[in-house]
This record gives sequence, structure tokens and C-alpha cells, in this order.
Amino acid sequence: MQVNKEVNLNEIKVIQAPLAGISDIVFRSLIRKHKSKCLMTTEMISSEMLCNNPNPRIIDFAEFEYPLAFQLVGHKIDKMVRAAKILTPFASLIDINCGCPVKKVVVSGDGCAMMKTPELACDIVQAIKEETKLPVSAKFRLGWSSNEENYIEFAKALEKAGVCFVTLHSRTRSQLYSGCADWNKIKLLVDELNIPVYANGDIKSVEEAKNCLDLTKCKGVSIGRGIMGDFTLPYRIERYIEDGTIIDEPDLSLKIEMLKTHLKLEVERMGEKNGIKFMRKFYNYYISSYKNASKYRSVLVTLEKEEEILKVLDEILLVHNKNG
Repeated sequence: MQVNKEVNLNEIKVIQAPLAGISDIVFRSLIRKHKSKCLMTTEMISSEMLCNNPNPRIIDFAEFEYPLAFQLVGHKIDKMVRAAKILTPFASLIDINCGCPVKKVVVSGDGCAMMKTPELACDIVQAIKEETKLPVSAKFRLGWSSNEENYIEFAKALEKAGVCFVTLHSRTRSQLYSGCADWNKIKLLVDELNIPVYANGDIKSVEEAKNCLDLTKCKGVSIGRGIMGDFTLPYRIERYIEDGTIIDEPDLSLKIEMLKTHLKLEVERMGEKNGIKFMRKFYNYYISSYKNASKYRSVLVTLEKEEEILKVLDEILLVHNKNG
């Protein structure tokens, strides 16, 4: 694949945050289809896995996605460097995952557990920069728990190690995804660093992006779950940042069309059985604005044929339009 890998970091206002098992190549293609120029990020890639099978083609990516960051997770310097070198011909940027809170990740010292070993995190950043000559960024949380918030010290160390920007998910590891993201902590970090800071957590609308940017004065936003069910969100946020234009979110009919396209592409990619199984986690995000969403979701997750799903989606839209 011959692509222009270059990324102009000054132009990046929105980052598509990686979501394991969610933000696959189809997910990312639909973001691009809806006009966003955001920095795309692959799903989290295990450095151990990639080193054991050193073929970047096990990670689906395509020319239309660029600029494209590849996110690596791991805590062994040699494996992280080797994995980064495998990705060097394809990556616009290497992002280091220091924020994943999932038990099976942190138990081995990866993800958010890296915040307990900041010197190691810095050594990994420096080694990857030296060996690949690529820009390196890092994503992390406030800390391990409310009593162990070390995000400012951690970020300062990473800045010294040479990261080009950081993304802060403003929850602790112990919070997982519960409670509210504390954007005030992002503001404190912005005031402490000389490199760009991107805000992550609880940004699911243009209004929330606006409020977060106004409060924190950060460089931009990183959005993950907010995109689920609305692939227009990155572009709509970009337009607001660019010139203050506020574009309405898509109505139910447009979301149903997005869902149909998403379903079709996943079935084409995975086959009907696996594609439909994969899509079940998305239904509620697409139809949540519909008053009978829970009833229809309980039906949709039982269906095993694309044709059956499309009929139910048409019924939702028909009833919705009939009721005004």
C-alpha cells in the first residue's frame, strides 16, 4: 500500500478514540464517509500478539483512513519497539496505551498499570521514537484510583520523553467507565504542559464538545463511544471548532440508514452469522431516541438473518413516521 502517511498535528482537532471490539475498519470507514478529517486510530494492538505474528495485515486498515495512528499496548520495551518497527511503514503515528482499565490488560502490567511505572512508560516512548523516527503520543487516565492520581506528573514525564501530544481520559482506573469524567482535571493538565492535550470522556454531542473545549482550553477532543450510532459526530465537532457552525444531529431516519449501511458492510466483511452477532452491541445506540427502543432492541438481538433485521428497522421507521 502506497499512502501519504504524513500527519499535520496542528490540524488535528478531533481524534477517533480506539474502542476494542468496536472501532474496526468498517466503523472507521463510516466516519470518513460522513466527511470527518479526524485522526483515525486502530483498535488497541497487543505488542506481544504482533511480535508473535509479525504481519501488519492481521490488522485491517486501508488507504482512505489516513492520517492513521496505530495504538500499541504492552510493557516490555523490546516487544513494544519491535511491534512499532513492524508498523513503521504504515503508521502516521504510534499511540501508547496507558489508559485501558480492563482487568485482563492491567493484570499483566499493561494499559493503565503503566501509570504505576512512569519511568518504564518514558523508556518505551524514547525507544520507539529513536527506532522508528515516528511521532509518538500517549493516552492515559487520572491515575489508578482517587488516592493515586498522578496524571500531571505522568504527563510531564512523557512530555520530557518526547511525546507529541497526550490524551487524558478524565476518570481513574478504578472508576472504569462509571461516574462522570472530570474535565476540570483536563484543564489543570493543559495549564501544566507545553504540548497539546486532547480531552476524552463523556463527549457525546457537539454541545458537550463545546462545553469541554470552553472549560479546558485543550487542543481538541478524542471521542469513542459518542460515535456509536452517529458517525456524523466527528465532522460536526470539527465544523464547530473550525467556524462555529452547529449542525443538527441526525434524526431517527438517518440513523436507521446508517445502521443499515453498518450492518451491510459488517455482513460483507464477516459473513452473515458473525456480522450480525458483531452488530448486536450497536442497536441500542442507533435507536435510543425512539420511545420504544428497548422493545425493538430485545427483538433485534434475537434475529439471525440480515433480511429479518432490515424488516424490523423499516417497521421502526414506519411507526415513528406514522406517530409523527
